[in-house]
Amino acid sequence: MKPRITSLNVSDVEREELPVDVCIVGAGPAGLACAVHLSRLLKEAGDEDRTILVLDKAEEIGHHSLSGAVMDPKGISELFPDWKERGFPVLSEVKDDWAEMLRPGGGSLKLKGVLCPPPLKNHGNYMVSLNEVTKWMSSQAEELGVEIYAGFPVAEARFEGDTDRVVGVQTRDSGVGKDGSQKATFEPGMDVSADVTVFAEGVRGNLAKDLFRRLDVMDGRNPQTYGTGIKEIWQVSPEIGKEMHGKVMHTGGFPLDTKSYGGSWVYGIAEDKISIGFVVGLDHPDARLDPHALFVKWKQHPKIKRLLEGGKPINYGAKCVPEGGYFSQPRLHGDGFVFVGDTGGFLNAATLKGIHLAIKSGMLAAEGIAKSLAAGDTSRAGLKCYQEAYEASWAHDELHRYRNYRQAFSGGLFAGMLDFGIQMVTKGRGLVARRPGHSDHETMEPESRSTTSSPAYNDSDSMDKLSDVYLSGTIHEEDQPAHLLVNDPSICVDRCTEEYGNPCKHFCPAAVYEWPKGSEAVVINASNCVHCKTCDIMDPYENIEWVVPEGGGGPKYLGM
Repeated sequence: MKPRITSLNVSDVEREELPVDVCIVGAGPAGLACAVHLSRLLKEAGDEDRTILVLDKAEEIGHHSLSGAVMDPKGISELFPDWKERGFPVLSEVKDDWAEMLRPGGGSLKLKGVLCPPPLKNHGNYMVSLNEVTKWMSSQAEELGVEIYAGFPVAEARFEGDTDRVVGVQTRDSGVGKDGSQKATFEPGMDVSADVTVFAEGVRGNLAKDLFRRLDVMDGRNPQTYGTGIKEIWQVSPEIGKEMHGKVMHTGGFPLDTKSYGGSWVYGIAEDKISIGFVVGLDHPDARLDPHALFVKWKQHPKIKRLLEGGKPINYGAKCVPEGGYFSQPRLHGDGFVFVGDTGGFLNAATLKGIHLAIKSGMLAAEGIAKSLAAGDTSRAGLKCYQEAYEASWAHDELHRYRNYRQAFSGGLFAGMLDFGIQMVTKGRGLVARRPGHSDHETMEPESRSTTSSPAYNDSDSMDKLSDVYLSGTIHEEDQPAHLLVNDPSICVDRCTEEYGNPCKHFCPAAVYEWPKGSEAVVINASNCVHCKTCDIMDPYENIEWVVPEGGGGPKYLGM
């Protein structure tokens, strides 16, 4: 296989140098929590002259922020004890919750009260829009003097000579044509130098992915495993809006079989709107797995279809989530850098929540960075205090409590439910002390074993992929190098066609990959990409590489 390309930046150009003390890559809840808390700590220590810079690839802060999202207030309450008084954006407080097992024939089994699995109980939690949350958090950070640059994607990490010490990042070039030529609008990316770089890229970020390959941060850990989540916001009828407002329903079962991991939700976020979504584990063996198609089938179940009648979808999005849990977390620090949020595996797959953990990870990282800067030691040893603080925190305790949760379901639904039941009474241990993990792409079976069928699409509740992509607001500059790279095209044409039937045309939730009849190569519609990273994760040969496109490109998740 050819050497992997991780950056599309051109070489041999003069670049502006921008020195800062701390560079944070990603303006999600983890990165912004780190910026806010660190700024306060530095001011308290009389070290307010230090520069904190946040870089984000979205055109505006929040445009690439996507979550279910029911938020445990624990994290935001620590960061901002007066968050309600400050005007933190809340859609609705959870007033009622339950789970339902959907049956293929149209029926369901409702699990409420003592029958509802404890991790799915949400009393005391709040429904939010992560888009609005990150916008609000960025305004709080800017009031503290944090510099935030939107539309500045980061192409690569910078290292000190031939060492593994991270000394900053290089932002993405703009104005490069499809053929690699420099257009009249060409602007080289900046070389940002920093004492500490915080990787808060979210799931499967191109920088962290490169560091995971280069360094030993995953030694002794399970491989991370992922799920692809599909989400729509619906404007619903007044009757349904009133019925569901403030209520949380999680579902399992249909349309998944008993060998598959996944689930779904309906959140009553307003008197006229609901949030609906479906998540499926990417260790699914079926080569024709299509997360979007499963979402469509789920919407056609009578229990869900009733809620959508008379309504219309107004927003769409898709992203991957890190489901591996505690044993899949990387070492969180190294020479000159730390990992936070989804990049560091801070998500509780059992409870379907990660915002509070992301915020806490950012705060813990900020405390470690402040100590290391004060001591003048930002090496791996100097930043170890972040790792130690995490291991002594409630965030660690929460993830450790569910340490074997996701891996238990690798043997199927019933085995997973049995093991999880045992985990609940053994404080997370389950049947074994540590279940091994696997990379998702390793589980795919030949196309000949596929049992997947396509749903019936319609104009009322079950739109096709392109219709949904339109609702995501996704747009990219057309004349730029494709940010979805096929490492070895011959594998696609020969091996993948024969063995798996080119699964990329199925698993992408944005119709990026096409194989027109009679074509001898895949057609990549990179402008459709919603940055979910499914292809980067699930390709059976690890032959697809997602790298960061020009700044401002991608979805616009307004109100999501």
